Amino acid sequence: MSSLIRLNSNALLVRNLIQRSASNARWISSSQKNRDAATIDVSKKAAAKPAEPAATSTNKNWVSYGFDYLDEKADRNATKSSFFFTVTVCIVFGAFYWSYLPDPQLRDWAQREAYLELRRREAAGLEPISKDFIDPSQISLPSDEELGNTEIVI
Repeated sequence: MSSLIRLNSNALLVRNLIQRSASNARWISSSQKNRDAATIDVSKKAAAKPAEPAATSTNKNWVSYGFDYLDEKADRNATKSSFFFTVTVCIVFGAFYWSYLPDPQLRDWAQREAYLELRRREAAGLEPISKDFIDPSQISLPSDEELGNTEIVI
């Protein structure tokens, strides 16, 4: 309980320090000219130059995603469509397709067959796996002289 109180008091202390530093930082000024008001004479501007077309005006805060460096709308459309196809088509549908593929190595079939064979052998009163699964006459083992000092781990 005391650790919660200490944690809460530390959080309050940090919050107060941040608020004080932020309120003090608002009054810092690097120039005296930032308090001057800027005025524009509209009559001179309108007479000197015709109005710009809307297609050439750009948003000053726009940062391109790298698909189109000149047109914000084309850049956003290309970004959204590429992410849609990447995430939806590749990841979602790709995972769905991969999870429902047929078993190429027939693992499920082999396991079902093994269970059926075990059930059949148990019902017949046989061992699950016979000692003579492979005929001993077909197996050729090396002699003791051929093995020599080879370590045999069983």
